[in-house]
Amino acid sequence: MQIRSFHPDDTAAVVHLWQACQLTRPWNDPIKDIQRKLQVQPKMFLVAVADGLIVGSVMAGYEGHRGWINYLAVAPDRQREGIGRSLMEHAERLLFEAGCPKINLQVRAANGAAAAFYRALGYKIDEVVGMGKRLISDDLPRTKRCS
Repeated sequence: MQIRSFHPDDTAAVVHLWQACQLTRPWNDPIKDIQRKLQVQPKMFLVAVADGLIVGSVMAGYEGHRGWINYLAVAPDRQREGIGRSLMEHAERLLFEAGCPKINLQVRAANGAAAAFYRALGYKIDEVVGMGKRLISDDLPRTKRCS
């Protein structure tokens, strides 16, 4: 397995991976999320490749105060092989090298398996309430965006 920076040619495979991992939501256009990430620290958008296929992804970022992890995904048939752990180690190293003192991430409350995975990597629940405000609507059509 190889971990490398995302390339625009990876877009369809990465969106398919995110859909297979149930990471996409109707209010977030994954294509736009990818385009936005490519404008900000694109080297911190990583993919795992095995046998010529994208089997994992992670988006990392650092805004000067905290690092963030988004879209960690491992193909369902390749989970429990260490791919997610390897992606996180690479992302953490990039963030550390950028001077990042702490990493934050969000896990959906119903996703106990993801929470357990992050706990096993040393992450702890912060006593905070996650809040968000959409500044730009992705205006997704109600049909499937990527095949």
